[in-house]
Amino acid sequence: MITIQHSENLLNAAILGEFSLADFKQFEEEALYKLSTAGSMNLLFDLRDMVSYTVDVAWEEVKFFSREHQHDFSKIAIVTNDQWQTWATWLSRLFIDADVRAFSSYAEASAWISE
Repeated sequence: MITIQHSENLLNAAILGEFSLADFKQFEEEALYKLSTAGSMNLLFDLRDMVSYTVDVAWEEVKFFSREHQHDFSKIAIVTNDQWQTWATWLSRLFIDADVRAFSSYAEASAWISE
């Protein structure tokens, strides 16, 4: 399940349980709408309550960020306590122009993304 909130130039998404393809499509629709009205934006992904994700979500994520929208985000903050996701965040910097950082604290991520 995904919950999404947005403000002027920020899309804030939290994943609860399994991150499914339907969840990703919902995120993608919100992001595309936000990009069409705000231009470049920031993204805060809270993955602390994510249990798993499907392989098709991983592929869609790669296509969305590295192929189609690699220049559209200024900052991306990933909140996670999982070391694998932290490494994946670090690796994604190679394919995206955004400043991408992983945080274990939501408050720290929120403060950084708002700077």
